[in-house]
Amino acid sequence: MSESTQDIMYKSLSILAFLASFQVGAQNWNWTELSPMPFRSANNAVCEAVVNGNEYVYSFAGIDTSKVYTGIHNRSFRYDAAADSWTEIAPLPDSMTKIAAAASYVDGKIYIIGGYTVFANSNEVSSERVHIYDPATDTYETDGAPIPVAIDDQVQCVYKDSLIFVVTGWSNTANFPTVQIYDPSLDQWQNGTFVPTTFQYTAFGASGYIIGDTLYYHGGAAGGSFAARKFIRKGYINPADPTDITWELMGEAPGDAGYRAACSGTDDRVFWVGGSPTSYNYDGIAYNGSGGVDPSARILHFNPSDSTYLDETTQPYGVMDLRGIAKLSNNRWIICGGMDTNQVVSNRTFLLESNSLDLSEQAINLLSVAHGNNGVTIVAPEPTAFEVLDLSGKVVKNYNASLEIQLYYDDFMAGMYLIRWKGGVQSIQIHY
Repeated sequence: MSESTQDIMYKSLSILAFLASFQVGAQNWNWTELSPMPFRSANNAVCEAVVNGNEYVYSFAGIDTSKVYTGIHNRSFRYDAAADSWTEIAPLPDSMTKIAAAASYVDGKIYIIGGYTVFANSNEVSSERVHIYDPATDTYETDGAPIPVAIDDQVQCVYKDSLIFVVTGWSNTANFPTVQIYDPSLDQWQNGTFVPTTFQYTAFGASGYIIGDTLYYHGGAAGGSFAARKFIRKGYINPADPTDITWELMGEAPGDAGYRAACSGTDDRVFWVGGSPTSYNYDGIAYNGSGGVDPSARILHFNPSDSTYLDETTQPYGVMDLRGIAKLSNNRWIICGGMDTNQVVSNRTFLLESNSLDLSEQAINLLSVAHGNNGVTIVAPEPTAFEVLDLSGKVVKNYNASLEIQLYYDDFMAGMYLIRWKGGVQSIQIHY
């Protein structure tokens, strides 16, 4: 990488990291709809990967629009973020189809763990399989060591790009308090300190994220009624012995309960996207007999530094039945598939970006971005020169100082770009 490119990327990451450090109570989100998946799929395992500096999103297995057991599949797909395009890849190498698995990207490989299949007699069997996919060669490797307790709908988090934590979840007939830790470098499993065996901790359909040495997870269904829960739990991971975990109940988060929401975060906050306030079976029908379930159009934030919450319930879209979210560079996230309102299995792909409305000490102005019929209009808060760069840091186009510029579709391929201006560096997605 050239020195100029390093400077560009460092400046970009520094500014966006600062944007991410504002107080939780001052946050909002931009949603951009990207190219749709070639196949509608819900309850699909989703994660990111980087190959030769290019960002990709992967979707593994799930259920199709039929929402019946025969619609559960192993079809898998790859999204090229720069090209804004989807490609179908080889299906999961398993004779059993599955939903409710989870995928994690660690040290250049993707690990697809657990999930369950449904039979004609309605029996459900949890999976112990650990599929390994190499994004660089677009191939599946030999399966990893099977997870000791077959699991589905688990909380799955990556610790320091080295260990995969598989926390609680459902195993065949019941919620389990297990904490199973996989070391991909050794292809070995260890038991961590189990969560307490109460409905406040054990859950299926919960999701979480690790900040530093602490794992946070929220929601899920628990208890004999399978009611969706509001609890946030945290587990402090002993860095000297990651199997040693101290669990603590944080209490209930504000707003609705959360079931099958997507979860991610930054260095100082955790957030949950969508999900449903009511738990449901794989067909989108509530366990409590109330009928079809609809998603929550919200993003729930948690700030561990002061244990504060923000429940943003005015998102433009509601999506549920999510089993993962792809975290890309520069604080960008992608969700794909899941279920829309009326339990419609979706093929929609969304880019989520967080913007600051107000900072505790300093206001940072952002570029205004609007897509039109002929191109993208970029408006700055004050006159400035602009440079458009691709994700490798190469300057694609220069513009003289102005308040507003137009990026014509004829001049650019669809994809992700960086706009460098006097206020910093901001990512934009060009789509036709």
